[in-house]
Amino acid sequence: MIVPDWRAPDRVAAFATTRCGGVSTGVFGCEGGAPGGLNLGDHVGDDPEAVRENRTRLAAAVGGPIQWLRQVHGVTVHDADAGMPPGRPAQAVFAAGKGGGVDRGDNVDPPTADAAITARVGVVLAVMTADCLPILFADTRGRMVGVAHAGWRGLAAGVAEATVDAMRARLDADAGFVAWLGPAIGPAAFEVGAEVREAFCDHDPAADDAFVAAAQAGKWRADLYRLARQRLASRGVFDVSGGNRCSVTEVRDFYSHRRDRRGGRMASLIRLIG
Repeated sequence: MIVPDWRAPDRVAAFATTRCGGVSTGVFGCEGGAPGGLNLGDHVGDDPEAVRENRTRLAAAVGGPIQWLRQVHGVTVHDADAGMPPGRPAQAVFAAGKGGGVDRGDNVDPPTADAAITARVGVVLAVMTADCLPILFADTRGRMVGVAHAGWRGLAAGVAEATVDAMRARLDADAGFVAWLGPAIGPAAFEVGAEVREAFCDHDPAADDAFVAAAQAGKWRADLYRLARQRLASRGVFDVSGGNRCSVTEVRDFYSHRRDRRGGRMASLIRLIG
């Protein structure tokens, strides 16, 4: 797993998986189809037993039950603490079957959302990606963490801002945040049409700086990392780390939908500890 290098409080633990370290094979395996793939997506055609084993191994590695989401490229933020009895450890609540989509290896039905937040120790939040941008959040006092799945559609629609707003609503108006941008498609590999550029520039003309004309007329190379930093800055989040990996070109480490069309999913995860 990749451990983010960012200025999160000591109470925050965060991780991002790579494509190896599990039991998946073929297109869901390691580079070149070698066995041992850590595909975590249960919706991409992999053997369900392999996905279950991969998720079980991951839950053991990160030290807690994982709150998965059914991602739809939207802006809904799931509050993973909603409905939980106060004062009870997360593991006890999930063991009683009230985890709301938390996976203990049985791939239960997750809530439909593209972001999640929690202030409860022991809840592991996760989003899956294979070129889309995962964003991890923590408030600077270590009271709450969040995660967002930000493909270009979700990012343009405001999922990053929605996550910050949801965290502030549970904390206070002047809460400060740090963020980490996980592995995603890099600017050299992300060629898009004019409609993508317009979706961002219509919202903020400054987004034009994140687009460079491609060789083909009407096409642009988009810097998803730069766009995310602009959106986070609009909510006063300037302490942003990461954004230096490319899921398309780093074949050994990452799955990529754009590169392979069919393959697995990585996860970016965050939790509060002790």
